[in-house]
Amino acid sequence: MKVRKAVFPVAGLGTRFLPATKSMPKEMLPLVDKPIIQYAVEEALASGIEEIIFVTGKGKSALEDHFDRSYHLEETLKERKKDLLLKEVESVVPATGTIVYTRQNEPLGLGHAIWCARNIVGDEPFAVLLADDVIQTDVPVLSQMIEQFDRLRASVVATIEVDPAETSKYGIVEPDNSFSDDVVRIKGLIEKPEKDEAPSNLAIIGRYILTPRIFDILGKGIVGAGNEIQLTDAMSMLLEKQPIYAYNFEGKRFDCGDKAGFQMANLAFALDRPELKKELMAFMKELAC
Repeated sequence: MKVRKAVFPVAGLGTRFLPATKSMPKEMLPLVDKPIIQYAVEEALASGIEEIIFVTGKGKSALEDHFDRSYHLEETLKERKKDLLLKEVESVVPATGTIVYTRQNEPLGLGHAIWCARNIVGDEPFAVLLADDVIQTDVPVLSQMIEQFDRLRASVVATIEVDPAETSKYGIVEPDNSFSDDVVRIKGLIEKPEKDEAPSNLAIIGRYILTPRIFDILGKGIVGAGNEIQLTDAMSMLLEKQPIYAYNFEGKRFDCGDKAGFQMANLAFALDRPELKKELMAFMKELAC
């Protein structure tokens, strides 16, 4: 079956960015001139996704409003002949019926957030995108992954190689054998292992394509690290029934859930803008002196 639906777990509190996120969802923090979440939604739509499923929580109304029409703003821009800005504002809003919202009423972890979307996803493969992971690339990473899924007909997760000292921040893959230069079949998964316990330095980042069988496992409510329902644990159980592959994607990943990573992303994406690059390069040279 075709991958048509993408789940976006966006119910988190964003405590690492307090006080900025006290009254604003972390997903709405601006990366140059677009909120973080918009980059992930644009990636999904550019990859052929037909239905965006937001798993939200309390205090996320700004996110919902962002992807809705703003008639007063649009009329004001029209009156002021700001056609380029009007086009930007209108392009944010997907076609009617593209976005669905559901709630995660309890903060029980990523696995639980995904399980909350089970009735909307139904019995078909689906993507999961974590907005904190922003990826700079010519070809959308999800599009790359869908191509792999269509070839393998099995769950696929995006991976990067990390410093061995950083394995405790990620779900880590135990590789089985190489399928190709950029695809590895997964033998096992461990959630946030210490350096000495990690089977490799191959870390899962926030892009997944999963089969619907994962919902049966998540529905058991098995609690793992952090006293939460962990997606990595559920995927380990899924491995007993179905293969899962790790895909080493093309692109540069920025962790926008981390303050330093967020600033790096702002700089990298700003330098991609011709109208900003010259002034920023001059400023950076000045700082380096």
